[in-house]
Amino acid sequence: MKVLHSVHPEDFKTYDTSLIRERFLIDNTVQKDTINCVYTHYDRMIVGTANPVTQQLTLENYPNLRADYFLERREIGIINVAGEGTVKADGQAYNLKKFDCLYIGKGVKQVTFSSNNSRDAAVFYLLSAPAHMVYPTTFMGINDAAKVEAGNAATANLRTINKYIHAEGIKSSQLVMGLTILQPGSIWNTMPAHTHDRRMEAYFYFDLPEGQKIVHYMGEGSETRHIMMNNYDAVVSPPWSIHSGSGTCNYNFIWGMAGENLDYTDMDAISISDLR
Repeated sequence: MKVLHSVHPEDFKTYDTSLIRERFLIDNTVQKDTINCVYTHYDRMIVGTANPVTQQLTLENYPNLRADYFLERREIGIINVAGEGTVKADGQAYNLKKFDCLYIGKGVKQVTFSSNNSRDAAVFYLLSAPAHMVYPTTFMGINDAAKVEAGNAATANLRTINKYIHAEGIKSSQLVMGLTILQPGSIWNTMPAHTHDRRMEAYFYFDLPEGQKIVHYMGEGSETRHIMMNNYDAVVSPPWSIHSGSGTCNYNFIWGMAGENLDYTDMDAISISDLR
C-alpha cells in the first residue's frame, strides 16, 4: 500500500510539477481484477479502487492498519462509476448500478466486489476513514441522493451535486461523500474556490473521454498551483488547500471528506478576485 504523508503549506510553495504529482496525485489504480488502495496521513483517509472483471475481489487487510481485518476500526464509502456490479458485506449482496453508493460501517469483516458482466465491468471507487461509532450498511441509488443544482451555463459550471453520505443522508462516523455531474458545455468545478480547515478532501475524476485532460488547482488561495489529470485519477487536498478543476470537456467527479465534522456547508470561501 502506497503511503502519502502530510505536507506543510510553506513547503508546498517550493514544489515543482513532479513533486506535486508525487505527494498528492493518486493515479493508475484502476487495474483489471485488482483492488488498489493508497493510505494518506490526511485524517487517515484511504483512497482506492476495485475493478473486478473476470473474478470476485476481496477487500484484504493491510499490515499498515495493524488490525485484524480492514473494517475493524474503519468505515468505507463505495460508489460505482462503470458497469453494473455487486458488493457483498458479510454475505449480504448489494447490486450497484453506475452512480449508486454503498456505505459499510465499522465491524464488517468481509467485503467482496464482482461485476455482473465482464464485458461491461464495474469500477468501484473506495473511500475509507477511521470510525468510532458503528453505523449500519446502507445502500443509496442515484435517484435517492440529495440533489443541489449549482452554477450556470454562462460561467461554464452548470452541475448537479449528489449528496450520499452526509449529516442528513447516509449516517457515518466521519465520512462525507458525494458525486457531481457536469452538464455538456460546462467544465468548471468548485469555483469560486474554498477551503475547510477542519476537513481534508479527495477528488476522483471520471467519465473524461480519451485524449482529454483535467486541470486541477490546489494550494492556498494566494499561492495556487496546478496539475494535469486523466480519467480515473484521484487527488488529495489538504485542509489548507483549494480544490478546484477545469476540463477540456465536461466530466464527472466524486468528492469525499473526513475530519472534524460532517457539515457539508462548512467552507471558507475565497473570492475569484482574490485568487493568485
